Order: sequence, then structure tokens, then C-alpha cells
Amino acid sequence: MMPALGLGLLVGVVLGVVGGGGSIVAVPALVYGVGMAPAQAIPTSLLVVGISSLAALLPRAREGLNWAVIALVGGAGIPAAWAGAALGRGLDPGFLMLAFAMIMVVAGIRMLIKPRVVEGSCSTGPRRAFWFCVPKAVAVGLLVGFLTGLLGVGGGFLITPALTILLGLPMKQAVGTSLAIITINSAAGFGAHAAGYTIDWTTTLAFAVPAIVGSVAGARISGRLQDRHIRISFAVLIFAVAVWVTAGVVTA
Repeated sequence: MMPALGLGLLVGVVLGVVGGGGSIVAVPALVYGVGMAPAQAIPTSLLVVGISSLAALLPRAREGLNWAVIALVGGAGIPAAWAGAALGRGLDPGFLMLAFAMIMVVAGIRMLIKPRVVEGSCSTGPRRAFWFCVPKAVAVGLLVGFLTGLLGVGGGFLITPALTILLGLPMKQAVGTSLAIITINSAAGFGAHAAGYTIDWTTTLAFAVPAIVGSVAGARISGRLQDRHIRISFAVLIFAVAVWVTAGVVTA
């Protein structure tokens, strides 16, 4: 119970500050910290991360979310999440966790690269070349949605760097936009895993309640932090959890 409470709080704070990445902590925490099997941890993670993301999104609703990007990325991610869940049922759990760790390392490296707003990006003004943005946004949605269903992640550790690096959104706008997309993806992924899943209410609530509290607190704190500090802190967390996951698989 105590590990669930502490790790749930950490998941929420990460979600609130970074606009994603909570599931990077949630899945390994539920598997190695709480003792759940991956098949149980994945839908539980999606449920907790989805609710926590929605809670963290509410304080940011008036801060200028990019609704066009939310619709494109979130809409593309729904069918992709179902496809990822279908594939994941036939794969070895250890392989899934190692794939999880490899993707985290790539995302962490990308987050250390300072994003640049490119011509025709989704963050520019009313005359932005939106047609230029659509294919990239849909591609991001398909990739993140697929990984959401496959690995049980909300996708924030990929969405946030994708929104800043590929689509050119400022970090603070990317955080709120990412939270909205994570909520959509988590709901789609949870629906794909819901068949045959029985909620362990004691563990789920012990994990979810502090995660919601942490996400709201993190959302308020993030406004005082610089983009550079958020990116570096997020990357360090990703690398640390990737090592944790790899060690857990190797020693199992």
C-alpha cells in the first residue's frame, strides 16, 4: 500500500509538470513496485494516467491549448491504440518491458535537444500553413496511439517532444495539449484492454488518489519553471526509469 501511495504521487507530479511521462513511472511502478503482472498493470496504468491527466488539464484549460492538434493527434490515436493492444496480447511481457525501456531512452535523448519552431509549424499565427502540419500530426497520433495500446502508456513521454520538436509548439502550450491527448489515448487504450480485466480497487485507488492530487499540484508548480529545466528534469527521469526497467527484466 505504501509503495502505491508514494509512486502514485510521483506519477501525478510528473504528469502535472511535464504534461506527460506519468505512465513511464506508472507501468514499472505497478509491475516492480506493487507486484502486478504486466497484463494487469497496463490497463490499471491507463485508468490512473487518464484520470490524472484530465485532472491536470483542468487548471490549464484557459492557457491556450491547441485544439486542432488535439483533434488530429487524438483522433488518429484511437484506432492505433486498439491495434497496439491486439498485438501486445501475443507478445512476451519481458520483451514488452525491454521495448518500453528502449523507447524511453530515445525519448529522453530527444528531450535534451532544444526544440526549434520550424516554418509552417502548428504553433505559428493565424496564417500558419496548417496543411503542412496535418500529416505530421496524424503520424504522431498513429505512433503514440499504437504504443499506448501496446505498452499501456498514455504516450506523453513521446507526445511532448513530438509536439515541441516536430510540430513546433512552445513547451507550455505543448504540456496542456499533451495532457488532453493523453486523456483521449488512455481512454481508447483502456477500452481495448477492458475485456477480461478486473479492477483491483484497493491498489488502484491507493495509486490513483495521490496521482490526482500530485497532477493538480504539479500543474500549478509548472508555471513557475523554465522550459529548459522541465525538459532536462524529464529526460533525467526517463533515463533513470529505463535503467530500472532493464534491471528488472534482466534479473527476473
